[in-house]
Amino acid sequence: MKIAVYPGTFDPITNGHLDIIYRGIDLFDKVFVSVVNSPPKSNLLFSSSERISLIQKSLGNFPSVEVESFDGLMIEHAKRHSANAVIRGLRVLSDFENEFKMALMNRNLNDKISTVFLMTHEKYTHISSSMVREVISLGGDVSKYVPEHVDAALKRKFK
Repeated sequence: MKIAVYPGTFDPITNGHLDIIYRGIDLFDKVFVSVVNSPPKSNLLFSSSERISLIQKSLGNFPSVEVESFDGLMIEHAKRHSANAVIRGLRVLSDFENEFKMALMNRNLNDKISTVFLMTHEKYTHISSSMVREVISLGGDVSKYVPEHVDAALKRKFK
């Protein structure tokens, strides 16, 4: 069975993230969308449980996908799920350097788990969770970058 972990903060989940998840579903038998509980970026807008709920509602019913949170090293989390791969999304060339270094470190920690880079659709290349948070915090419209229920949750946070 081909199993992948797609880790991230997903604060909030964007249409770009969803594009990567759907591509992962096509490639793997099982995909764990894994929400980092306490990432180094500590200025999170949504709690771990809120992020999980937003992702689950975004995905609907895909039996081959599980959404959960984790702490600690992502590669150890992937190993606990017997994952063959870690999915990482790339938007623009500047993403590649950091992702490449992370993939090399993960390979050194566990060479049985490969990193698979998936390019997001070009219409999502300028979208990031941090950009979405910044735009909405300044009163901008992010409705075309996130699912409708995520847009509503963002508006509630920035009332």
